[in-house]
Amino acid sequence: MTGQEFELTVDDVAHGGWCVGRHGDQVVFVRHALPGERVRVRVTEMTSRFLRGDAVEILTASPDRVEAPCAFAGPGKCGGCDWQHVSPEAQRALKAKVVTDQLHRIAGIDREVVVEELPGTPDGLGWRTRVRFAVDSEGRAGLHRHRSHDVEPVDRCLIAHPGVAELGVTDVKWEGVRDVEAVASSACADRAVVVTPTGAKLNALPELGTSSAVLRRFKGGRVQQVRGRRGVREQANGREYRVSAGGFWQVHPAAAEALTTAVMEALEPKPGETALDLYCGAGLFTGALAEAVGPEGRAMGVESGTQAVSDARYNLRDMEQVRIEQGDVAAQLREWADVHADVVVLDPPRAGTGAEVVRSLTGTRPRRVAYVSCDPATLARDLASFERADYRLTELRAFDAFPMTHHVECLAVLEPVHPARRHRD
Repeated sequence: MTGQEFELTVDDVAHGGWCVGRHGDQVVFVRHALPGERVRVRVTEMTSRFLRGDAVEILTASPDRVEAPCAFAGPGKCGGCDWQHVSPEAQRALKAKVVTDQLHRIAGIDREVVVEELPGTPDGLGWRTRVRFAVDSEGRAGLHRHRSHDVEPVDRCLIAHPGVAELGVTDVKWEGVRDVEAVASSACADRAVVVTPTGAKLNALPELGTSSAVLRRFKGGRVQQVRGRRGVREQANGREYRVSAGGFWQVHPAAAEALTTAVMEALEPKPGETALDLYCGAGLFTGALAEAVGPEGRAMGVESGTQAVSDARYNLRDMEQVRIEQGDVAAQLREWADVHADVVVLDPPRAGTGAEVVRSLTGTRPRRVAYVSCDPATLARDLASFERADYRLTELRAFDAFPMTHHVECLAVLEPVHPARRHRD
């Protein structure tokens, strides 16, 4: 039953910020532990196949264990960070092990993985440029506890970018508000706050200073500007990008530049080629691809979000070779069945891209595909689909774009087993 306590030795790391051990015949997934440790576990959840629990006492500590820098990290507290109790180097080793295990278990791919540190955050703190705070019944901003809708009120978030902290979201009462997203540009002083009311109407907002935009998000997702800028400006690869408040941009300040560089090095797009950027967001990869293929080539992006499409078209308005379409990626690929792409970037949400997109994409036999993923399990699933379509994994890189958490950003590069003779349409 939940609340039961027992001792066990932790055997290994598991996907999702867990470690795993056994108690008798039962598999136990444990948070706040490390492989090799002897811990006392308090059961938090039971299923017919396994238990979940928290390590509430460390009996024999791993040499990789450190004191968590955040007072809100630990059993029963904030669920935002998984590895506050682990040194940054060991965090990267744990993530590499998870990626390796997921590739082997799901896709049958054996690949040695090294998770690369991104510059600027050696201690793993102060990097997150977008933080969504939940609000409790008393109007206090905080973060959800692990696997719970309960809110842990916080006075600060140590992984938040200094620009997020400057907004002072945790210093005010948010009456009538469900959640507050704080956004800080990593390139300039732009700041924005997106407020989601608990109902369809909000009469008053706390003052957060004239330098920030404060917006309301109503039922159905519509965002209404209250004052100031509707989003923030970011920079990558020598270009400025407008990113609407509530839109997608890499949350680590160094991630956009590092990932774009890695994608371009992997794809090596050439002048005159056709490049696709699927799930293109504000146009980060589309812009780099368009510069590489030049005016004689084409860079075609697909994105479902209305505001993101507007951002991408605005950001790349000076490049005639760019075309941005709004819609479902699978549907758009069916419409583009006669388009023969030379190189393709995929940067789907955490759920991955799915077998239908893989089939449509590989049917035109691009010479190279770069798949950017923030979830190793769905990446492995999709890589198995690529393998069935006769595309092989030629390179895999991983980046620590989310220190202190279990998340890791991967770049998989794929090429056809039997390259097709390229022709122009």
